[in-house]
Amino acid sequence: MSVVALGQAMCDLSDHDQKHGFDLGALVGDLAFEEDSGGSEDISLEGLQQELEECETDEVVANILSNGDKLREYAKGVENNLLKVELDSVQDYIKESDNLVLLHDQIRDCDSILSQMETLLGGFQEEIGSISSDIKILQENSMDMGLRLKNRRVAESKLAKFVEDIIVPPKMIYVIVDGEVNEEYIKTLEILSKKLKFVEADQEVKSSKALKDVKPELEKLRQKAISKIYDFIVQKLIALKKPKTNIQILQQSVLLKYKYIISFLKEHGKQVFMDVRAAYIDTMNKVLSAHFHAYIQAFEKLQIDIATSNDLIGVETRSSGLFSRAREPLKNRSVVFALGERIKIIKEIDQPALIPHIAEASSFKYPYEVLFRSLHKLLMDTATSEYIFCDDFFGEASIFYEIFAGPFSVIDEHVNSVLSNCFDAIGLMLMIRIIHHHQLIMSRRRIPCLDSYLDKVNISLWPRFKMVFDLHISSLRDANINTLWEDDVHPHYVMRRYAEFTASFIHLNVEYGDGQLDINLERLRMAVDSLILKLAKFFPKPKQQIVFLINNYDMTIAVLKEAEPEGGTIQMHFEELLKSNTSLFVEELLVEHFFDLIKFVKSRASEDSSSNLERSITVAEVEPLVKDFGSTKIS
Repeated sequence: MSVVALGQAMCDLSDHDQKHGFDLGALVGDLAFEEDSGGSEDISLEGLQQELEECETDEVVANILSNGDKLREYAKGVENNLLKVELDSVQDYIKESDNLVLLHDQIRDCDSILSQMETLLGGFQEEIGSISSDIKILQENSMDMGLRLKNRRVAESKLAKFVEDIIVPPKMIYVIVDGEVNEEYIKTLEILSKKLKFVEADQEVKSSKALKDVKPELEKLRQKAISKIYDFIVQKLIALKKPKTNIQILQQSVLLKYKYIISFLKEHGKQVFMDVRAAYIDTMNKVLSAHFHAYIQAFEKLQIDIATSNDLIGVETRSSGLFSRAREPLKNRSVVFALGERIKIIKEIDQPALIPHIAEASSFKYPYEVLFRSLHKLLMDTATSEYIFCDDFFGEASIFYEIFAGPFSVIDEHVNSVLSNCFDAIGLMLMIRIIHHHQLIMSRRRIPCLDSYLDKVNISLWPRFKMVFDLHISSLRDANINTLWEDDVHPHYVMRRYAEFTASFIHLNVEYGDGQLDINLERLRMAVDSLILKLAKFFPKPKQQIVFLINNYDMTIAVLKEAEPEGGTIQMHFEELLKSNTSLFVEELLVEHFFDLIKFVKSRASEDSSSNLERSITVAEVEPLVKDFGSTKIS
């Protein structure tokens, strides 16, 4: 028995050995013993130990060893079994020999078919390889054709655009040459402008042969369009010069509607644009100058002269012009020093400008500040409209200042002539406040075109106001006391003028807090204080002097309270003077009726203060004083 067969048998017994736990060492001993006792010499035990270890867990080997069977006998049994199985296998093969032959034939046929399929597939593979190469070529051709198509389309689009941009359609020629300036004409101008820009923008276009044929025609159309635009604008400028023409309506409904024509001139006719610009500036300058000049002349007939150089606080009534104007109504003279209804002009600051012929037909007359507000309201509205139009139509807001150089000059000349003869301090302050409100209005409109002009007017008003105000102060300081004095303890007319005059400026300064005006009012107060004290001294009796002062101070306080109910510095000053003079009046009244009693009390008080010795009062001293006090009646 070979070692391999033995190993196989041992493996079969591995499971049995595992269950019964045979001694592997004993098995090796038995095998060695059999070898020593005459076993086959060709059996080699090399590697036996390893095979036995591998078969240690074999159940069959373990079962054999556990039953004590001899290995040779067991091996012979196994060999017999194998022989039997071999014979059975041969018999089965003989039985199936026909089927095997049939199977062999089928396998041979399949092999032939597979060989043919291999040949066919090989041909297919060659054809597919050829088709793949053709497809690759087709793909390359397709990409090449796609690129060519793309290039052709790009070239076609560029060529089409070039042709469209450079060609001059007959309709365009007809509209530019013979058409009227309307919306269609504007659209055609835009197309012409694009063509003119196109031929000038690209160097390649300039070198093209097509341009040589088209350029002369485009140049003719450009010149014709510029000529027609110039004629159109000149006609509109002529219309602006016609009397009663509504300039704003003409600008908004006609010129702004065709503002592209100015853009066309800027781009393709710079010199003509400058000519049109200059013509418009000259036309509007003259038209607006004439308009404002006519307006000023018309409302000068509506003006009331409020004050002259003699209408000052400290000027004596008979020598002033207050009663020399026989034809002037009394209600107009009353506003020389009092604000009165004139304050309404501030509340009506944004009302429309006066229409002179309507006001004249109504026989109304106005103080100058009303006409001043109306003039500058008209200026603001006109300037706002013109500034916006210049910026929108010409694209140059700076044109406004060239246009309004004339109107500004006309208004400046008028205002300066009025100011040089204006002695109405209240009117001047009202004009200052009007300018202030007009500056706020223009600021809210976000229109800066009148900033410098309004500042200049404001600067010219303040010196004139200061001069007139100083005249009032000087009239008090330099007043002729002899001509002003009247033998009457009632409030003096100078003091009433002062009170109304001061109350007017306090009222006009409530919302503004102008420190310079406060300083001037304080100077005026000091001057009138000095004057009223001088007038009081003309009364022979102290009591009359005090009564005169009390009446004037009381009247002044009452007038000031109407302008400033809460009381200001000036009002408080006169209240203190009134209080102190009232105390003096009471004392003077007591002295008049109880002279002896007061003399006794004062002398007694002086004795007590000069000597530490107290002297007792006798009945003889007091008795006549008491009798006199009891018998005196104060009327």
